[in-house]
Amino acid sequence: MLFNSYIFIFAFLPFTFFVYFYLNKKRLTELSKAFLVLCSLFFYAWWNVSYLPLILVSMLFNYALGLSLREDKEKKKISDKKLLFIGVLANLSLLGYFKYTDFFIENFNTVFSSDVPLLHLALPLAISFFTFKQVAYLVDSYKKETKEYDFLNYALFVTFFPQLIAGPIVHHKEMMPQFAKAKNKVKQYANISMGLFIFSIGFFKKVVIADTFAIWATKGFDESVSLDMLAAWVTSLSYTFQLYFDFSGYTDMAIGVALLFNIKLPINFYSPYKAVSIQDFWRRWHITLSRFLKDYIYIPLGGNRKGEVRTYANLFTTFLLGGIWHGAGWTFVLWGAMHGVALMVHRMWQKAGLKMPTILAWFITFNFVNIAWVFFRARDFDDAIKVLSGMFGFSGFSLYHDISFVYIMIAFVITLGFYNVTQLVEKRYFGKYTFFITSLLFIFTLLQMFNITISSDKVSEFLYFNF
Repeated sequence: MLFNSYIFIFAFLPFTFFVYFYLNKKRLTELSKAFLVLCSLFFYAWWNVSYLPLILVSMLFNYALGLSLREDKEKKKISDKKLLFIGVLANLSLLGYFKYTDFFIENFNTVFSSDVPLLHLALPLAISFFTFKQVAYLVDSYKKETKEYDFLNYALFVTFFPQLIAGPIVHHKEMMPQFAKAKNKVKQYANISMGLFIFSIGFFKKVVIADTFAIWATKGFDESVSLDMLAAWVTSLSYTFQLYFDFSGYTDMAIGVALLFNIKLPINFYSPYKAVSIQDFWRRWHITLSRFLKDYIYIPLGGNRKGEVRTYANLFTTFLLGGIWHGAGWTFVLWGAMHGVALMVHRMWQKAGLKMPTILAWFITFNFVNIAWVFFRARDFDDAIKVLSGMFGFSGFSLYHDISFVYIMIAFVITLGFYNVTQLVEKRYFGKYTFFITSLLFIFTLLQMFNITISSDKVSEFLYFNF
C-alpha cells in the first residue's frame, strides 16, 4: 500500500487511527497494540500477500534469538558471539538470496561462459529495511542494550507501518518506550496538527515535484539513444532532484503519520544538497542509514582507532558495502566505491589542514554527488556512459528550452534557499498558518494525483521501494 494512494489516505489511515485510539481509550492497551500490528501486516501484505510468511518467520526467529542473547551466560550452551554470528548470518543470507542470487548467477555465467538459468526472484518489499533493523536489534541484544520480553511489542517495533517499508531505520530503544508512555495512548492534537503538516509537505514533494522530475529522468536514462550536453545535464539533475524529493517526501510522510500515533521517528534528511563536503552530505542524507553503517560496520571494523591506513580501508569498505546494499549491480558497487574514495580524500584534506571557500566546496560536493547519482540510476554502464559523455560535451551541444530547465532552477531555489521541514517545525514557522498551508498543499497535491491517475491509471511507487 502506498502513502500516496486514495486507499491509504481515505480508508486505511483514518480507520487505523480511530480504532487504535478507541481501544486505548477503553484501556484495552494490549489489544490496541495487537490491532496496530495486524494493520501493519495488512499494509505490508497489500503489495504481495505471499511474502507475509517471510516477515513473520523473520520476526519469530530474531525475537527468539534476541531472548537467548539476553539470557544469563550460565544457562547457555552456545556462546553469545556464536549466537550473534548465527543470527547475523541468517538475516544476511535471507537478504542475499532474494536480492543477489541472480546477480551472482549472471556474473558466474559471464566468467565461466556457463548458462545457469536465473531464478528471477521478486524482491520482497522492505526486506532490506526490516533486515537491517533486526540485525541492529540482535547486536543491541548482544550488548544487553535491549529490554524486550514480549513478542507483541517486538512485532510492533518491526512492523509499525509508517517506517516499515523504507525507514527511517529505527532502534528498538528509541521507539518502543514511546508506545509505553501513558500520554501517548490518547490523541494529542498538537501532534496531529504537526503530523498532518509534515505529511502534507512530504505528499507534495513526492507527487508534485518528484514525479514531475521522474518524467525527464526516465526520458534521458531509459528512452533516449544519445544526449547532447544540455539534455544530459537536465537528465542527471532531474534524477538528482527526483531522488531527493521522492525519498525525503516518503520520510516526511512516514514521520507525519507516526506523529498521528504520538510516535516520533528520527530525522532522515537535513537539506543534504546544502552540504559543503562529502562527510557533511552523509550527515544530512539518509541519516539513519549513515548511523547504521557507522555503528554496525565502520566502528566494528575498527573505525579510526587502528591507524590511518586502517581508517581509510574501513571508510572505503563501509561505503562499498553501502553501495552493494542498495542494489545487485556493478553500478551500485561503483557508486559505493566512489563515495568511499571521496570520504578518504576528504579525510586526507582535513588531516593536511587545507581549506577552500564555502561556495567552491559546495559546488564540488554537489557536482560529485550529482555525477555519482548517474551510476546509481543507470540500468547499466552503457546508460551511465551515455549520460556522462553528454554532460562533458562528447555528444555535441544544442540550445533548446523547455519547462524542465525552469523546474530545475526552482528545485535549486527550494533545496538551497528554504528551510527544510525539520527547521520549519523547530522554528514554529508553520504556527498559526498550519491549517491553511496544510489544506492548500494537500488539496493541490490530491488534484495533481488525480490528474496523474487519470493519465497513467496508476499511482507511482517510491523509489526506495526498489532497495
